[in-house]
Amino acid sequence: MQAIVIERLEGPSAAVLRDVPEPQHPHHRADGHRVVVEVAAVGLSVIDVLQSRGAYQYGTPTPYVLGSEIAGTVVEADPGSGFAVGDRVGSIVFWGGLAERAVVAPDYTARIPDDMSFAEGAGVYLNYSTAWFAYHRSGVRPGGTVLVHGAAGGVGTALLDLAPAFGARAIAVVSSEAKAEVARAAGAWQVVRSDGAWKDEVLALTDGHGVDAVLDTVGGDRFTDSLRALRTGGMLVVIGFAGGSIPEVKVNRLLLRNLSVTGISMDTFDAEYPGTLRMVRDAIEVLMASGGIHPHVGEVFPFERAADAMRLIESRAAIGKVVVER
Repeated sequence: MQAIVIERLEGPSAAVLRDVPEPQHPHHRADGHRVVVEVAAVGLSVIDVLQSRGAYQYGTPTPYVLGSEIAGTVVEADPGSGFAVGDRVGSIVFWGGLAERAVVAPDYTARIPDDMSFAEGAGVYLNYSTAWFAYHRSGVRPGGTVLVHGAAGGVGTALLDLAPAFGARAIAVVSSEAKAEVARAAGAWQVVRSDGAWKDEVLALTDGHGVDAVLDTVGGDRFTDSLRALRTGGMLVVIGFAGGSIPEVKVNRLLLRNLSVTGISMDTFDAEYPGTLRMVRDAIEVLMASGGIHPHVGEVFPFERAADAMRLIESRAAIGKVVVER
Protein backbone atom coordinates (compact mmCIF):
# COMPACT_ATOMS: atom_id res chain seq x y z
CA MET A 1 0.00 0.00 0.00
CA GLN A 2 1.05 3.63 -0.45
CA ALA A 3 2.00 5.80 2.47
CA ILE A 4 3.80 9.04 3.32
CA VAL A 5 7.03 8.10 5.08
CA ILE A 6 9.47 10.15 7.17
CA GLU A 7 12.88 8.72 6.33
CA ARG A 8 15.07 11.19 8.24
CA LEU A 9 14.43 13.47 11.22
CA GLU A 10 14.70 16.60 9.10
CA GLY A 11 11.20 18.02 9.32
CA PRO A 12 8.52 18.33 6.63
CA SER A 13 10.99 18.03 3.75
CA ALA A 14 11.67 14.42 4.79
CA ALA A 15 8.08 13.34 3.94
CA VAL A 16 8.07 11.14 0.81
CA LEU A 17 5.56 8.85 -0.92
CA ARG A 18 6.53 5.17 -0.64
CA ASP A 19 5.10 1.66 -0.98
CA VAL A 20 4.99 0.02 2.46
CA PRO A 21 3.69 -3.31 3.82
CA GLU A 22 0.15 -3.60 5.16
CA PRO A 23 0.00 -3.26 8.98
CA GLN A 24 0.49 -6.76 10.39
CA HIS A 25 0.05 -6.27 14.13
CA PRO A 26 -2.32 -4.49 16.54
CA HIS A 27 -1.65 -0.87 17.41
CA HIS A 28 1.07 -0.58 20.06
CA ARG A 29 -1.48 0.91 22.52
CA ALA A 30 -4.32 -1.52 21.73
CA ASP A 31 -3.66 -4.18 24.41
CA GLY A 32 -3.58 -6.81 21.68
CA HIS A 33 -6.90 -5.85 20.03
CA ARG A 34 -6.42 -5.53 16.28
CA VAL A 35 -8.66 -2.92 14.62
CA VAL A 36 -7.88 -1.87 11.03
CA VAL A 37 -9.30 1.27 9.41
CA GLU A 38 -9.53 2.16 5.73
CA VAL A 39 -8.21 5.72 5.91
CA ALA A 40 -10.22 8.49 4.25
CA ALA A 41 -8.72 11.59 5.86
CA VAL A 42 -5.76 12.41 8.09
CA GLY A 43 -5.54 15.29 10.54
CA LEU A 44 -2.07 16.70 11.06
CA SER A 45 -0.92 18.70 14.06
CA VAL A 46 2.13 20.02 15.84
CA ILE A 47 2.71 16.41 16.99
CA ASP A 48 3.62 15.49 13.42
CA VAL A 49 6.00 18.40 13.01
CA LEU A 50 7.76 17.76 16.33
CA GLN A 51 8.04 14.04 15.63
CA SER A 52 9.49 14.66 12.16
CA ARG A 53 12.33 16.54 13.87
CA GLY A 54 12.82 14.04 16.69
CA ALA A 55 11.38 16.46 19.27
CA TYR A 56 8.15 14.68 20.31
CA GLN A 57 8.17 12.91 23.67
CA TYR A 58 6.51 9.79 22.26
CA GLY A 59 8.60 9.66 19.10
CA THR A 60 9.46 6.64 16.98
CA PRO A 61 12.59 5.69 15.02
CA THR A 62 12.80 6.37 11.29
CA PRO A 63 11.59 5.33 8.85
CA TYR A 64 7.97 5.62 9.97
CA VAL A 65 4.63 6.42 8.36
CA LEU A 66 3.55 10.02 9.04
CA GLY A 67 0.11 10.93 10.37
CA SER A 68 -1.09 11.27 13.95
CA GLU A 69 -4.89 11.32 13.52
CA ILE A 70 -7.22 9.57 11.09
CA ALA A 71 -10.84 9.14 10.10
CA GLY A 72 -12.23 6.30 8.06
CA THR A 73 -14.13 3.02 8.08
CA VAL A 74 -13.33 -0.08 10.13
CA VAL A 75 -12.50 -3.01 7.83
CA GLU A 76 -11.26 -5.45 10.49
CA ALA A 77 -11.99 -5.66 14.21
CA ASP A 78 -11.16 -8.26 16.85
CA PRO A 79 -14.01 -9.54 19.03
CA GLY A 80 -13.90 -7.62 22.29
CA SER A 81 -12.46 -4.48 20.70
CA GLY A 82 -15.81 -2.70 20.93
CA PHE A 83 -15.83 -1.95 17.20
CA ALA A 84 -17.29 -3.67 14.16
CA VAL A 85 -16.63 -3.72 10.42
CA GLY A 86 -18.37 -0.72 8.85
CA ASP A 87 -18.06 1.62 11.85
CA ARG A 88 -17.14 5.20 10.92
CA VAL A 89 -14.43 6.30 13.34
CA GLY A 90 -11.92 8.98 14.20
CA SER A 91 -8.74 8.03 16.06
CA ILE A 92 -5.39 9.35 17.20
CA VAL A 93 -2.70 6.88 16.12
CA PHE A 94 0.43 9.01 16.89
CA TRP A 95 2.08 7.79 13.69
CA GLY A 96 1.09 5.50 10.82
CA GLY A 97 -1.99 7.42 9.65
CA LEU A 98 -1.01 8.67 6.21
CA ALA A 99 -1.52 5.35 4.48
CA GLU A 100 -4.28 3.43 2.78
CA ARG A 101 -4.97 1.48 5.97
CA ALA A 102 -3.96 1.95 9.59
CA VAL A 103 -4.35 0.11 12.89
CA VAL A 104 -5.99 1.96 15.79
CA ALA A 105 -6.27 1.51 19.56
CA PRO A 106 -9.86 1.21 20.85
CA ASP A 107 -9.35 3.57 23.82
CA TYR A 108 -8.10 6.26 21.43
CA THR A 109 -10.91 5.80 18.90
CA ALA A 110 -14.41 7.32 18.75
CA ARG A 111 -17.36 6.63 16.49
CA ILE A 112 -18.33 9.58 14.31
CA PRO A 113 -21.89 10.33 13.20
CA ASP A 114 -23.09 9.60 9.66
CA ASP A 115 -23.64 13.30 8.99
CA MET A 116 -20.03 14.20 9.86
CA SER A 117 -17.54 14.20 6.97
CA PHE A 118 -14.32 12.25 7.26
CA ALA A 119 -12.38 15.52 6.95
CA GLU A 120 -14.24 16.77 10.04
CA GLY A 121 -13.82 13.39 11.75
CA ALA A 122 -10.06 13.67 11.30
CA GLY A 123 -10.18 16.76 13.51
CA VAL A 124 -12.20 15.33 16.38
CA TYR A 125 -10.26 12.97 18.62
CA LEU A 126 -7.04 14.87 19.30
CA ASN A 127 -8.55 18.35 19.43
CA TYR A 128 -11.80 17.64 21.24
CA SER A 129 -10.53 15.06 23.71
CA THR A 130 -7.74 17.48 24.63
CA ALA A 131 -10.22 20.35 24.95
CA TRP A 132 -12.73 18.31 26.98
CA PHE A 133 -10.04 17.08 29.36
CA ALA A 134 -8.70 20.64 29.76
CA TYR A 135 -12.15 21.85 30.85
CA HIS A 136 -12.56 18.82 33.11
CA ARG A 137 -9.25 19.48 34.85
CA SER A 138 -9.82 23.24 35.06
CA GLY A 139 -12.81 22.83 37.36
CA VAL A 140 -14.68 25.66 35.63
CA ARG A 141 -18.27 25.79 36.80
CA PRO A 142 -21.32 26.89 34.80
CA GLY A 143 -21.29 30.68 34.49
CA GLY A 144 -17.50 30.81 34.60
CA THR A 145 -15.19 32.53 32.13
CA VAL A 146 -12.13 31.03 30.45
CA LEU A 147 -9.31 32.58 28.45
CA VAL A 148 -8.16 30.57 25.41
CA HIS A 149 -4.71 31.11 23.90
CA GLY A 150 -4.07 29.95 20.34
CA ALA A 151 -7.82 30.20 19.85
CA ALA A 152 -7.82 29.89 16.05
CA GLY A 153 -5.87 26.63 15.96
CA GLY A 154 -7.22 23.09 16.04
CA VAL A 155 -7.34 22.70 19.82
CA GLY A 156 -8.21 26.38 20.28
CA THR A 157 -11.33 26.22 18.12
CA ALA A 158 -12.34 23.01 19.91
CA LEU A 159 -12.00 24.80 23.27
CA LEU A 160 -14.25 27.59 22.02
CA ASP A 161 -16.75 25.11 20.58
CA LEU A 162 -16.99 23.17 23.87
CA ALA A 163 -17.45 26.19 26.13
CA PRO A 164 -21.27 25.94 26.05
CA ALA A 165 -21.12 22.25 27.02
CA PHE A 166 -19.43 23.35 30.26
CA GLY A 167 -21.64 26.43 30.72
CA ALA A 168 -18.64 28.72 30.24
CA ARG A 169 -17.93 31.94 28.35
CA ALA A 170 -14.70 31.91 26.34
CA ILE A 171 -12.43 34.88 25.62
CA ALA A 172 -10.19 34.14 22.64
CA VAL A 173 -6.62 35.42 22.25
CA VAL A 174 -5.52 35.62 18.59
CA SER A 175 -2.75 37.26 16.59
CA SER A 176 -4.62 38.59 13.51
CA GLU A 177 -8.01 39.78 12.35
CA ALA A 178 -8.38 36.69 10.15
CA LYS A 179 -7.90 34.50 13.21
CA ALA A 180 -10.31 36.70 15.17
CA GLU A 181 -13.01 35.94 12.60
CA VAL A 182 -12.34 32.21 12.98
CA ALA A 183 -12.54 32.49 16.77
CA ARG A 184 -15.85 34.34 16.63
CA ALA A 185 -17.26 31.73 14.25
CA ALA A 186 -16.09 28.98 16.63
CA GLY A 187 -18.08 30.50 19.49
CA ALA A 188 -15.85 33.02 21.27
CA TRP A 189 -17.74 35.33 23.61
CA GLN A 190 -15.09 38.03 23.21
CA VAL A 191 -11.84 38.27 21.20
CA VAL A 192 -8.61 40.09 22.15
CA ARG A 193 -5.40 40.47 20.17
CA SER A 194 -2.09 39.08 21.42
CA ASP A 195 -0.27 42.07 19.87
CA GLY A 196 -2.24 44.49 22.07
CA ALA A 197 -2.88 45.02 25.77
CA TRP A 198 -4.82 41.76 25.96
CA LYS A 199 -4.33 41.21 29.70
CA ASP A 200 -5.80 44.60 30.54
CA GLU A 201 -8.69 43.98 28.14
CA VAL A 202 -9.42 40.64 29.80
CA LEU A 203 -9.50 42.26 33.24
CA ALA A 204 -11.86 44.95 31.91
CA LEU A 205 -14.16 42.33 30.39
CA THR A 206 -14.38 40.59 33.76
CA ASP A 207 -14.96 43.74 35.84
CA GLY A 208 -11.43 43.58 37.17
CA HIS A 209 -11.78 40.09 38.66
CA GLY A 210 -10.02 38.06 35.96
CA VAL A 211 -11.02 34.75 34.38
CA ASP A 212 -11.70 31.51 36.22
CA ALA A 213 -9.28 29.55 34.05
CA VAL A 214 -6.68 30.08 31.34
CA LEU A 215 -6.48 27.28 28.77
CA ASP A 216 -3.04 27.70 27.23
CA THR A 217 -1.86 25.94 24.07
CA VAL A 218 0.91 28.51 23.43
CA GLY A 219 3.13 29.05 26.48
CA GLY A 220 6.06 31.33 25.76
CA ASP A 221 6.40 34.89 27.02
CA ARG A 222 2.66 35.44 27.66
CA PHE A 223 2.60 32.99 30.58
CA THR A 224 3.12 35.56 33.34
CA ASP A 225 0.38 37.83 32.03
CA SER A 226 -1.87 34.77 31.85
CA LEU A 227 -1.40 34.33 35.59
CA ARG A 228 -2.16 38.03 36.08
CA ALA A 229 -5.37 37.57 34.06
CA LEU A 230 -6.67 34.92 36.49
CA ARG A 231 -9.07 35.76 39.27
CA THR A 232 -8.07 34.86 42.83
CA GLY A 233 -8.31 31.09 43.14
CA GLY A 234 -8.14 30.59 39.36
CA MET A 235 -6.33 27.87 37.45
CA LEU A 236 -4.00 27.89 34.44
CA VAL A 237 -4.15 24.70 32.37
CA VAL A 238 -0.97 23.96 30.39
CA ILE A 239 -1.99 22.24 27.13
CA GLY A 240 1.04 22.80 24.91
CA PHE A 241 3.83 25.08 23.77
CA ALA A 242 2.96 26.18 20.24
CA GLY A 243 4.87 29.37 20.95
CA GLY A 244 8.06 27.32 20.98
CA SER A 245 9.45 28.12 24.42
CA ILE A 246 8.57 26.52 27.74
CA PRO A 247 7.83 29.20 30.34
CA GLU A 248 8.84 29.23 34.00
CA VAL A 249 6.73 30.48 36.87
CA LYS A 250 7.70 32.26 40.08
CA VAL A 251 5.67 30.36 42.64
CA ASN A 252 5.13 33.41 44.85
CA ARG A 253 2.56 34.48 42.23
CA LEU A 254 0.64 31.32 43.02
CA LEU A 255 0.94 31.75 46.78
CA LEU A 256 -0.25 35.34 47.03
CA ARG A 257 -3.42 34.88 44.95
CA ASN A 258 -4.21 31.21 45.62
CA LEU A 259 -3.60 30.29 41.99
CA SER A 260 -3.12 26.79 40.56
CA VAL A 261 -1.26 25.54 37.50
CA THR A 262 -1.87 22.09 36.05
CA GLY A 263 -0.76 20.23 32.97
CA ILE A 264 -2.85 17.71 31.03
CA SER A 265 -1.73 14.41 29.52
CA MET A 266 -4.55 11.91 29.24
CA ASP A 267 -2.48 8.79 28.67
CA THR A 268 -0.19 9.31 31.65
CA PHE A 269 -3.22 10.22 33.78
CA ASP A 270 -4.95 7.04 32.61
CA ALA A 271 -1.95 5.00 33.72
CA GLU A 272 -2.51 6.21 37.29
CA TYR A 273 -6.29 6.53 37.09
CA PRO A 274 -7.52 3.79 34.70
CA GLY A 275 -10.67 4.65 32.81
CA THR A 276 -9.69 8.24 32.06
CA LEU A 277 -9.29 7.65 28.33
CA ARG A 278 -12.64 5.90 28.03
CA MET A 279 -14.34 8.59 30.09
CA VAL A 280 -13.10 11.27 27.71
CA ARG A 281 -13.83 9.18 24.60
CA ASP A 282 -17.38 8.44 25.76
CA ALA A 283 -18.04 12.12 26.54
CA ILE A 284 -16.88 13.11 23.04
CA GLU A 285 -19.08 10.46 21.41
CA VAL A 286 -22.12 11.73 23.33
CA LEU A 287 -21.43 15.32 22.28
CA MET A 288 -20.97 14.29 18.64
CA ALA A 289 -24.19 12.27 18.65
CA SER A 290 -26.12 15.24 20.05
CA GLY A 291 -24.67 17.70 17.54
CA GLY A 292 -22.59 19.46 20.15
CA ILE A 293 -19.32 19.28 18.22
CA HIS A 294 -18.52 21.35 15.13
CA PRO A 295 -14.93 20.69 13.97
CA HIS A 296 -13.35 23.61 12.17
CA VAL A 297 -11.41 22.28 9.19
CA GLY A 298 -8.92 24.77 7.84
CA GLU A 299 -6.94 23.91 4.72
CA VAL A 300 -7.34 20.49 3.06
CA PHE A 301 -4.39 19.03 1.13
CA PRO A 302 -4.23 16.08 -1.28
CA PHE A 303 -2.26 13.00 -0.21
CA GLU A 304 0.85 13.84 -2.21
CA ARG A 305 1.13 17.32 -0.63
CA ALA A 306 1.46 16.14 2.96
CA ALA A 307 4.81 17.91 3.28
CA ASP A 308 3.14 21.23 2.40
CA ALA A 309 0.53 20.61 5.09
CA MET A 310 3.33 20.09 7.60
CA ARG A 311 5.05 23.30 6.51
CA LEU A 312 1.83 25.24 7.05
CA ILE A 313 1.60 23.97 10.63
CA GLU A 314 5.28 24.67 11.31
CA SER A 315 4.89 28.24 10.04
CA ARG A 316 2.12 28.79 12.65
CA ALA A 317 -0.13 30.08 9.84
CA ALA A 318 -2.62 27.22 10.15
CA ILE A 319 -6.20 28.10 11.04
CA GLY A 320 -8.37 25.28 12.35
CA LYS A 321 -7.49 21.65 11.62
CA VAL A 322 -5.10 20.88 8.76
CA VAL A 323 -6.34 17.79 6.92
CA VAL A 324 -4.88 15.54 4.22
CA GLU A 325 -7.41 13.57 2.17
CA ARG A 326 -6.77 10.31 0.35
